[in-house]
Amino acid sequence: MDKKGTWLTYRPDIKILDCTIRDGGLMTDCHFDDSFVKGVYQACVDSGVDYMEIGYKSSKKIFARPQYGDWKFCDEEMIRRIVGDNPSSLKIAVMADADRCDYHTDFSAKKESVIDLVRVATYIHQIPLALDMIKAFNDMGYETTVNLMAVSVVNDGELNEALEILCKSEVQTIYLVDSYGSLYGEEVQALTRKYRGFAEAGGKQVGIHTHNNQQLAYANTIEALILGASFLDCTIGGLGRGAGNCPTELLLGFLKNPRYHVRPIIKCLQEQIVPLRQKVQWGYDIPYMLTGQLNQHPRTAMEFLDGETPTDYLTFYDQIIE
Repeated sequence: MDKKGTWLTYRPDIKILDCTIRDGGLMTDCHFDDSFVKGVYQACVDSGVDYMEIGYKSSKKIFARPQYGDWKFCDEEMIRRIVGDNPSSLKIAVMADADRCDYHTDFSAKKESVIDLVRVATYIHQIPLALDMIKAFNDMGYETTVNLMAVSVVNDGELNEALEILCKSEVQTIYLVDSYGSLYGEEVQALTRKYRGFAEAGGKQVGIHTHNNQQLAYANTIEALILGASFLDCTIGGLGRGAGNCPTELLLGFLKNPRYHVRPIIKCLQEQIVPLRQKVQWGYDIPYMLTGQLNQHPRTAMEFLDGETPTDYLTFYDQIIE
């Protein structure tokens, strides 16, 4: 499959989705003060970012307060406390995890909500539930995407079947997700071609969401972009689970689209992200590299780095290869 676009052109199909608050919330149990969330929101508005994922729409029956902050639940009044009626071109997104969202009761119709896009996150064995969620959100009037997680551990036959099924659903965009930060450029290229083949046959678009365990989040995002991915996920300062994500500032600096402006992101980095680093640690580290290379979930690395000997890399290495 041919590349899409050239170095000196920009593609109108490209959409930037900043998920700083949602993915970053995995490092803070979704606790962010309003000034931080407003700072990210304003940066997204001013920079021309297309979507801001403001958090999760999680079940209050599963996740209890006060362990989790507002952005685990994203009630309408919580979001409006930040964005009001959102008098901007920026669209507001939330993530709904399969099996962790009361989607029949916790969502109102789109015409009553400031939310524009609902992102359904699913593992391959949850696809029947994800399909029901997608239909429900579509019927309510929302845009929808689906994030098919942990594809690095899904065999090719099952992945083909999953993509074929999803491309027959009402969803608009299907995301390639490098959940464990384990994919290399060649794998991202092959998977993007595969996703795009299924997606275009079904009238869908492809998105890319990467993690930085092997310092490839930015590079892999560009690989997918070049081969036709339209929705690009990123976070300011790379803030996200464990090793973090493709940095928004890098991605905007790469794109040749005049509607994007990096200066507001730099301002947010200085005023919001740098102070947060004094309290929360994320980004590339050896334990995250090791889980990425071994195609393992980063939870073990996160637990180790929160322990008493976070630089005892040999002990961690010996533990995870047993």
